[in-house]
Amino acid sequence: MESGQWVYVLSARAVLDDSFASLSLKRKLESGRISPDEVPAGVIAGRVAVADKETSQDALAAAAEATRIWRSVPLATRFDGWMELLRATIDEHRDELVRLLTLEGHPLELAKWEISGMRELTRKETTDYLRGQLWQEFSVDGRRNIVRRQADGVVCITPPANAPLVSALLGTMCIPGGNAAVVRAPRTAPFGVTYALRHMIAPILDEIGAPPGLLNIVCGHPGPMLDAWINSPHVDDIMYFGDVPSGLKLEGRCVEAGKKPILELAGNDVVLVWKDADLDRAADALVESFHGSGQLCMIPNQAVVHPDVADDLIARVVERAKALRPGYPDEEGVLLSPVLRHDKFHQFLAEAVEHGATVVTGGLGMQIDGTRDSAGFFLEPTVIRVDGLRDARESDVVKHETFFPLLPIVVPEQADDETLFDRFVEFVNTNLYGLRNSLWARDASVIDRFVSETVKGGLLKVNDSHVAFTAPLPSHGGTGLTGGVFGEANYPVLRTTHLQGVSIVMGDAPRPSEGKEHDAHA
Repeated sequence: MESGQWVYVLSARAVLDDSFASLSLKRKLESGRISPDEVPAGVIAGRVAVADKETSQDALAAAAEATRIWRSVPLATRFDGWMELLRATIDEHRDELVRLLTLEGHPLELAKWEISGMRELTRKETTDYLRGQLWQEFSVDGRRNIVRRQADGVVCITPPANAPLVSALLGTMCIPGGNAAVVRAPRTAPFGVTYALRHMIAPILDEIGAPPGLLNIVCGHPGPMLDAWINSPHVDDIMYFGDVPSGLKLEGRCVEAGKKPILELAGNDVVLVWKDADLDRAADALVESFHGSGQLCMIPNQAVVHPDVADDLIARVVERAKALRPGYPDEEGVLLSPVLRHDKFHQFLAEAVEHGATVVTGGLGMQIDGTRDSAGFFLEPTVIRVDGLRDARESDVVKHETFFPLLPIVVPEQADDETLFDRFVEFVNTNLYGLRNSLWARDASVIDRFVSETVKGGLLKVNDSHVAFTAPLPSHGGTGLTGGVFGEANYPVLRTTHLQGVSIVMGDAPRPSEGKEHDAHA
């Protein structure tokens, strides 16, 4: 529905070429002082109607009505049919999805990586695992016993401004669980979300015969919309992507209102590098810290490196970091994104140096051509060395996610290997956050200890790209400040459903005494 109020999205190239003129143009368009016809071709990426209060309420009511029908549809249609069509749709529209992402400022290589994550979610390995979790049957003492997951109902999704399109796509994975979805398209980046859901996801629902109202897209300010969701009797779950303080506050409000909070918050991932690691491959993984200029939750945020190989590894990381270059998002080979505000980056960096860290490379702003300039849109990939593990978290750059191209490499105090690895694992397990954690090592006993003793995180990686998606492992979710009190690895189709047991007897019902004897101490 059109409210008469529009949000205009300008191409990333236009914004990078002249940010002040672009901001002025956007304001004129949204205030109605000029029309889109007066704007040169290629400047406007698209526009999205802002939902008024009545439209937002109608979306919730429509979703509530739709899920009453949809949750009873057989899994063969609402799960199997959905997953098959979703995979085909992603393959068919891959280039279009990548183009939408680059229009909103995502570097080309990063856009391809984001879409690869959605594709992994539709692989047979993932669908087989999820299907088995949604429905299992057993024949027990003459009974047909079923353990299944039942839909929660209406799931409201508010994706982040830094990755709205793929986060919205991920959120719609609640639908094959029997839920209806209401997705808020962020006002700062609404076009990709709206376009992809309308032109790629809605046709899937039409093809499998889903009821109207099952998918709703509304663009608006987050505050009033979240208030409306919490106060609505139609809403069951709220999936929130964003910063930790806002997310935890929302979690409390959800619990108080009797709604399930599903949080995707900050990461602050740790990468451990042992003395026998493949240092070239470990360095490649650590440079993933600079993808999107660090403005992603699931990248390496810090490394802890065995003292015996620290100097060698740091040199390799620095060499790779210096080779990264800024550029327009639709150019091949570009991995760095613009960073709108540099002041907090410099605060983090200054505070780390004050605590004894050493800047090894980077630390300054730069223009799109790589020229150092404090007024530039980009930040140099920055590596700092932190000596000493015991007091490393006294610095905020280690203790908290920074969301900048800023990688602290922590070199612990010398100790015997047994003591050192104990400290490595303890450091990971005492991290306030818990999204992904990695290890680089060749020693099988070291790997086994890492896997068996590491409890923090929704995903553990060993000798692998930190950011790579691989089926059927979950791509999102975590513990601690990453996922809140109820945090865990996140498959939306499972997080937005609940376990239910069913026992069916046909004919004469068995009496309790007719059952087999059971161990009284079991």
